[in-house]
Amino acid sequence: MVATNTNCQITETKLLGQSAAKESLYEVSCASGPGYLLLDSAAPAATDCLTLAASAEAALARDPNADVGSQCTLPANDNAMAVFTAFAKEAGVACTVDQGRIVGAKSGGAVVYEIGCAGVDGAQINKAGAGWEVVNCLELASAGASCTFTTPQEQAATVKAILAGSDAASCDVSQVRYMGKNANGAFYEAACNGADGLIARVNTENAVQQVYPCATAQQIGGGCKLTTTPPAATPNT
Repeated sequence: MVATNTNCQITETKLLGQSAAKESLYEVSCASGPGYLLLDSAAPAATDCLTLAASAEAALARDPNADVGSQCTLPANDNAMAVFTAFAKEAGVACTVDQGRIVGAKSGGAVVYEIGCAGVDGAQINKAGAGWEVVNCLELASAGASCTFTTPQEQAATVKAILAGSDAASCDVSQVRYMGKNANGAFYEAACNGADGLIARVNTENAVQQVYPCATAQQIGGGCKLTTTPPAATPNT
């Protein structure tokens, strides 16, 4: 495991088999994080159990009779939710994690995880050097992507919480849209039940800096899309 540069304090091992070339395949569980399948070869290689399970699931979805190869079976490695929760905490995703999955990998090989949150917006995260990259699901939706574990209601609840304590706190948020960000902050549109919609500008701590009613927000990122504002009244002549 040291030769693979894998951070794992080994708690249990299991020999799965050996090739004709005397290369041994082990399953390893770790004190924290995912377990691994470890190939003891001239250049030892470790593949984490989450990645193996995700690959197997995808293969079986394409062909129920597919050979998915060796998989992790140690009870200690049946810990996917604990791993997703720990990764989310490391990445600074402050929510109660209720679901998680591997989405894929970036061009440099970093594994991308989707984190589902109870009652609020989720995120996609990936390890980036010594830290993590985090993209929330609202932002992904603005780019045409989507999160499997996040609902529109959870996203509305997230923006409702952001608006609390601001001039827009009375908005009963029904729909939300992430509009983008610039040097001044990030912009969210909110449709409000029984009231005019709005656009809110927030800082990096998600504190509301300014609220723009939809009726006067035409110059903010093209204006509101979730709220239909009536045209200005034509003066009597």
